[in-house]
Amino acid sequence: MISINKKIIELEEFEKIYKITEYRKLVEIVNLLIEKGEIIPIKNSGGNGKSPTLYKRYRVVPKIQDNEEILNEIHYKLCSRFNVEYYEGHLDKYKEHRGYILKLNDFMINNSRLLDSKISINERSFQIWGREKFLQKEGGKTILKNLGISLETLNYYDTSEPLAYYSHNKYIPQNILIIENKDTYFTMRNHMISGNNTILGEKIDTIIYGGGKNVKKAFNDFKISVEKHIYNNSNKFFYFGDLDYEGIIIYEGFYESFYKEYYLRPFFNGYRKMIDKVKALNIDLPKTKDGQNRNTTGLFFKHLQLVADNDIDTFTEYEKEIKKFLENDLYVPQEIINITDL
Repeated sequence: MISINKKIIELEEFEKIYKITEYRKLVEIVNLLIEKGEIIPIKNSGGNGKSPTLYKRYRVVPKIQDNEEILNEIHYKLCSRFNVEYYEGHLDKYKEHRGYILKLNDFMINNSRLLDSKISINERSFQIWGREKFLQKEGGKTILKNLGISLETLNYYDTSEPLAYYSHNKYIPQNILIIENKDTYFTMRNHMISGNNTILGEKIDTIIYGGGKNVKKAFNDFKISVEKHIYNNSNKFFYFGDLDYEGIIIYEGFYESFYKEYYLRPFFNGYRKMIDKVKALNIDLPKTKDGQNRNTTGLFFKHLQLVADNDIDTFTEYEKEIKKFLENDLYVPQEIINITDL
């Protein structure tokens, strides 16, 4: 920023200093100076009534000239809760992080009472730094670690993606099908909305969109994301995904986090239909994605056998087909199933 020998600067002064004629440019420059830690908005000065809103007055953060000034700031101006040892030995890092540290410092000194209320991680991040993703993705956690401030101190909670689901009825107990991919979920949802309560010969009462690898995270808040008839412990859950290493590993990992409270098995009828369709249509299957994790535990096949109607010959036939696909670096996407198959 151009040198300013003032502690407080009015919004209109930026227009004169930077010779700005467009409001869009003014917003851009003011936000950049805030991000760099060169100015701090004075919130009680009020907004300017335009969109996007800017505050009418800003506090100018004095520039540090030498290391002695930096050390004085670290030792005497920062919150006593901060452990400053790291930055004492890494003054260049302090200069780099200074704007963000001072925002955190201001919050801890003047607004720490706000920590009494637990809010989401992005809400807390914006509250402190004016950047909703700073804590989660833009270096906020590194700065906290450098200052010896635990994440728990900020009293926030993580959020999961909302669970999409559709219930044909609210009976208890019920069969619930968790579906890996979005297209297949929408196809089966449309099928059930049309009045059908069976999918590939199996009575299904509720379907849930799993979202692939995100399924474990999505189910972290399972009981507050769905209605009571869905999280009843007497329900049976079935999982249906792609036939590849990744899809199998998703099931096995999800089972480990879910089985203590709920019955969970692979949706055998779905996997059987996928293989039958490949054989009937003589489809050239896509190649397995490069770098895919192949460390399956065997749990998927063990559970698939348990739900194969106790027909060991039928299970063995389909197990061989699945393993043949995997060994040949091929996979069967769930989207092979469409509305005409249900």
